[in-house]
Amino acid sequence: MDFRHTMRGRKALAAVAITTGLVLTVAGCGGGGDDDKSDKASSSAPAKGDDKDKDSAEAEPEQTLAEVKSNGITLTVTSAERDEGGFLTVQGKVTNATSGIWLASEWKSDETELKKNGGSLAGASVVDQAGKKKYFVLRDTEGRCLCTKFEGGIDQGQSADWFAQFPAPPDGTSSVQFQVPTMPPASIELPEGE
Repeated sequence: MDFRHTMRGRKALAAVAITTGLVLTVAGCGGGGDDDKSDKASSSAPAKGDDKDKDSAEAEPEQTLAEVKSNGITLTVTSAERDEGGFLTVQGKVTNATSGIWLASEWKSDETELKKNGGSLAGASVVDQAGKKKYFVLRDTEGRCLCTKFEGGIDQGQSADWFAQFPAPPDGTSSVQFQVPTMPPASIELPEGE
């Protein structure tokens, strides 16, 4: 009998030791976090002089290269960059000031291959007037445009970012007309080629 009581005592002692070990492990994992957080917070917090720079950067509006309006829609071009490989990526924002949801269906391409893109910038083009050449939106091997597709449209009073990628005009071309169906052309300056 003493042997049985000894075994029970050992089992109970082992259970207490394991439980204590687990409690200490959990406490050890959770402890000391406040010190780590304060160190991380202080190291990632900007210096007092940096706050002014951050505020001025946030206060500066996004650069606008061009802006055109038609039928309650405002199209803003914020960048036009020549990419490696001979591409031109144009980006911006579209704002819906109409009385309902805007689907961008009139911006789709008339090209049969691009019709599957629905409401998108597939109908956009870039015109090099000096070189007398028109560049259409690039597409992938499945016929999807390398441009923004406005899934579900844009609600009234809302804005959405967009992009469209084209073959880049020659390096000497410094400005082009960005054209989207139903919108006036937007003249944009291009950076020098690299």
